[in-house]
Amino acid sequence: MTKLLNIILLLLFIFSALPAFSQYKIRQPNAIPLQGEWLFTLDPAAVGEQEQWYRDNYPTNRWDKVTVPHCFSADNRYLNYTGNTWYRRTFSWQPAGNKRVLLHFDGAYYETGLWINNRKVGTHEGGYTPFNFDITEYLKAGENTIAVSVNNNTWRRGTIPGSKDEYREADAPAGQFPGWLNYGGLLRPVYLTVEPAVYVDNVKVEANPDLAKGTATLRVKTRIRNTTGQAASSRLVFTVTQNGRAITLPWKTRTEAVGANQTAVLVAETSLKPADVKLWSIDNPQLYQLTVATAGDTTTTHFGIRKVEVRNAQLLLNGQPIKLAGGNRVVDYPGLGSMEPDWLIEKDLRLMKEAGMEFHRLTHYTPSEAIYDWADRHGMLIITEAGNWQLTPKQMDNDTIRTKFRQQFREMAERDWNHPSVIAYSVGNEYLSETPSGQRWTKDMIAYARSLDSTRLYTFASMRLNILPKKPEDEASQYVDFVSTNTYGNHLNVLKHIHSLYPDKPIFISEYGIRADTKSGEAGQVSHLEQFLKDIRQLPYVIGASWWSFNDYQSRFHGTNPSGYRPWGLVEPDRTKRPLYDTHREGMAPVTIEKLSFTPGPEGWHQLQVRITARNDFPAYEVKGYVLVAWTGPPGGYTPSNTRSETARRPGPGYKIPTLQPGQSADITIPVSGFDQTITLDVVKPTGFSIISKSIDLTNDSRTSNR
Repeated sequence: MTKLLNIILLLLFIFSALPAFSQYKIRQPNAIPLQGEWLFTLDPAAVGEQEQWYRDNYPTNRWDKVTVPHCFSADNRYLNYTGNTWYRRTFSWQPAGNKRVLLHFDGAYYETGLWINNRKVGTHEGGYTPFNFDITEYLKAGENTIAVSVNNNTWRRGTIPGSKDEYREADAPAGQFPGWLNYGGLLRPVYLTVEPAVYVDNVKVEANPDLAKGTATLRVKTRIRNTTGQAASSRLVFTVTQNGRAITLPWKTRTEAVGANQTAVLVAETSLKPADVKLWSIDNPQLYQLTVATAGDTTTTHFGIRKVEVRNAQLLLNGQPIKLAGGNRVVDYPGLGSMEPDWLIEKDLRLMKEAGMEFHRLTHYTPSEAIYDWADRHGMLIITEAGNWQLTPKQMDNDTIRTKFRQQFREMAERDWNHPSVIAYSVGNEYLSETPSGQRWTKDMIAYARSLDSTRLYTFASMRLNILPKKPEDEASQYVDFVSTNTYGNHLNVLKHIHSLYPDKPIFISEYGIRADTKSGEAGQVSHLEQFLKDIRQLPYVIGASWWSFNDYQSRFHGTNPSGYRPWGLVEPDRTKRPLYDTHREGMAPVTIEKLSFTPGPEGWHQLQVRITARNDFPAYEVKGYVLVAWTGPPGGYTPSNTRSETARRPGPGYKIPTLQPGQSADITIPVSGFDQTITLDVVKPTGFSIISKSIDLTNDSRTSNR
């Protein structure tokens, strides 16, 4: 026993000593991490480049040690600093053969400059999307010095997001900064990859099912980069697996030449027979893996087969109408700033899933790709957004701003376009969409985005529909596939008016909510949500509603509390649940549980009869593969399995709920032993998440509803 205890203590010590950077997954299997210890210093006078702080012989004895990924804004030594900073480290290198070395940044906020061995490599602007540099020609055998400058000053004009170039005097000075904190630093993994001279730069998978036939087609676009001085032929070999099973497919492809120092996109197509098609959905998130191999390079990605469309003011997933709740999640956590370690992603998305939040416009910028990986595996629908947060009309007509937005959007789309959870892109939030500039922006940017990815739906989050425009052409929502509206109050009137303008377009409420510190406090949040649900359940064209926001977050915007936080959340900054959390969880569950009867029986065995009903209003979708779990004890004690492959830790028996379409019910009889006064029932999704929990009184034999 003592030996076992010592082993356990040793393992606990090892895991507690793991470096912080190990909590950030690098998705590329051939990555060479450059995370861990770096040197760091502030540069408030912005003289670092002029004074050549990037030199390999520049003295760094007064620089601090930090661990990358690193958010200097949340580091207590530099708390809430805005301005120039510098990171430095060295690494050993031995060049080998005719290969290319790429240095990758998964995210650095906001302006980044890179120097290798005293030479400037390049710059990048944009805080939340990935970028890389080919540093092959800058490396040398032996020790190499890397220096990175990072500036987080987006409280100025010309950045995205950034300060407005015009705003009403009544809005001053809030127009100088966005509504969230400008957390700065090397926020996400930094790493090297070694590529052959001709390598796969990107892969896009377009999976299109034929719902009537049960078949599917795959169209794979492979971007090949030829870094040599002569044309190179490239023959691609594709391998598709599903749950580890290889699928034999007939590919239509051909060998093509890629010009010297050129990039080309090669297209291949194939078809899957019905036996090989497993559709991806929120409750059955089936994933495939694709491997693309060339003569000297191999790239792997995952994808899902699903069909998303809008028709007759409905959102259809695989041909089935679907209405879901969701939440906006601001990337903010005490001590981390906008860093997203794996454990925080798991914690947040599990809380959101169990609260009935499954259809999100998550935030105004691009979160970590690990967010989308989680959503792919566990079943969530996401609208992802880039760039335009309340840009002014002048800014939306500015060619430089437009170019920066297109760059950020392209980097976002090219990273995320194989994620089945991403069903739509948004081209902005709360800009003046009734103005000519706002109309031009919406039309032009959706057209640009479709040229990159025509497989997604397109929208933007409008706040201007609340002023009740008179004609559909008065507002830029005329250009979207579905309407997204940020509406706080007066929901019935606003939503009915939007529907009158765009009767064929479904409506997604991209923001609604109320703070926890109003006069009515946290109870006011609960009553606000209850009234909101009464309102939207009358409206069949509302397909989603995303509470602002899942979590409290830091801000410098007007109205922020002295603590520095804005208390909009279902959860507090440390993820402590507010009363609103349980109200949202119950109200946004797709089913209700109703007690029908309790019949005492002989020898301590009794029968409880309950009715499970699939909601027919909101949220509403097919309930298939769900299980009812019965156990004694108070609500909240049940712990579901945390992955599909695990056996659920169920303290009581499980009862299959038959497939229910919206509005249908099923009665289930549960044998109960003993003399407990209450029993707890949980409805569990096929993915293992408990979505509603009810305590049933066994002492009252009357027909009572447990909501």
